[in-house]
Amino acid sequence: MFNHIMVGTNDIEKAKTFYDAVLGTLGFTGEAMRHVSASGHTRLFYMHNGGTFCVSEPINDEPATFANGGTIGFKCDSPEQVQAFHDAGVASGGTSIEDPPGPRDGGALGPMHLSYVRDPSGNKLCALHRPKS
Repeated sequence: MFNHIMVGTNDIEKAKTFYDAVLGTLGFTGEAMRHVSASGHTRLFYMHNGGTFCVSEPINDEPATFANGGTIGFKCDSPEQVQAFHDAGVASGGTSIEDPPGPRDGGALGPMHLSYVRDPSGNKLCALHRPKS
């Protein structure tokens, strides 16, 4: 459904440290593709498994802000990967939010393992694993 997701950052190097760590727990290897536009704004492109996650300095030169009510969810292969994503995020400048990582009763959505962190710019990320029925 999605080609890419882009979030803004006010500090591209802090964002790189954070996303190198959390996306590494999901299997991303190598370096993010760094692109500097003609206007001088830097963007990082993390390409993995057919999708792209991007981090950008805002092109309008206004401060980057996060979406109130917005969450970007990353699919994980195991509860351990959910925990690793969370731990890598916190160790790399992010902030743990909501309940501690662990299992949740998703009601009609079924059981799941979740963790939530905010990146250094405040973007809310979720790591999610759904056990096979």
